[in-house]
Amino acid sequence: MQDPFITALNTQKSALGWFGQLSENLGNIYTPGYRSHEVHFSDFINGVQQHNVHRKSKQGKSMPGRAPSNLFIEGDGHFMVRTDDNQVRYTRLGDFEFSAEGSLVNSYGWKVQGYLLGENGQVLPVGGNSNSANPANPSLANGGPGQTPTTEINLWVDPSNGKYFGKYDEYKVQSDGTVVGMANNGKTVTPLYRVALANFVNPGALREVENHMYTASDASGQPLAGTGEIRAGLVEQSNVDLRANVSYLQQAKLQLDVTAKIISTNKNLLEEALRLIQ
Repeated sequence: MQDPFITALNTQKSALGWFGQLSENLGNIYTPGYRSHEVHFSDFINGVQQHNVHRKSKQGKSMPGRAPSNLFIEGDGHFMVRTDDNQVRYTRLGDFEFSAEGSLVNSYGWKVQGYLLGENGQVLPVGGNSNSANPANPSLANGGPGQTPTTEINLWVDPSNGKYFGKYDEYKVQSDGTVVGMANNGKTVTPLYRVALANFVNPGALREVENHMYTASDASGQPLAGTGEIRAGLVEQSNVDLRANVSYLQQAKLQLDVTAKIISTNKNLLEEALRLIQ
């Protein structure tokens, strides 16, 4: 026969973990780029135990950014950024800006990755690699589609005339991620870079190493080409479902109350049994 006291303690421990995770979700409902966490449970002989915590990959709503360099992915994909020690990280949070050196960076100063383009929009090899792979190739194992290495997106501003690359009046990020330089009142449009997007078979299993920054794991699979469209001047909000999380929080509280009552009742019964024995 299962001990109801042990069962209640184990269930209460799981409920506390659930309650804490739900509280974290609700506390970050207005945090841009936050990914909602979902707790899964499994049965075992002495009650319920927390099985794992799954990060929901559902897209959050868009909100106006602070600059045209802020980017939002509509659909599947993650931005690729390269750290100071040359490691690739993946994120949905596109709160990017141009550094003093002209590089597109995130809040950590890590460089957003893209593909260097030719005048006709074709992907050019960088870093001495002669591979000119098709960007539709889904392999991203060694940098980019078709193993084409990515590069930083740099729109250097000429201090003598204040123009991008010394000749473009402004830039624009198109829906396919192409960064173009514009001159002659918009009559001259030249493709410069394409923002690199990566996707995963199981994006919810990415490993978080910094706030909103992830690396691939065995469960997430290796990176594939992202298929989402890019919207400039927007950033992604948290994907927390307020109504669902409030409802789950009420269930977790009820579970805590019930298990606390069971534990209290068992304690009283034990004390009474010891009194009778004495």
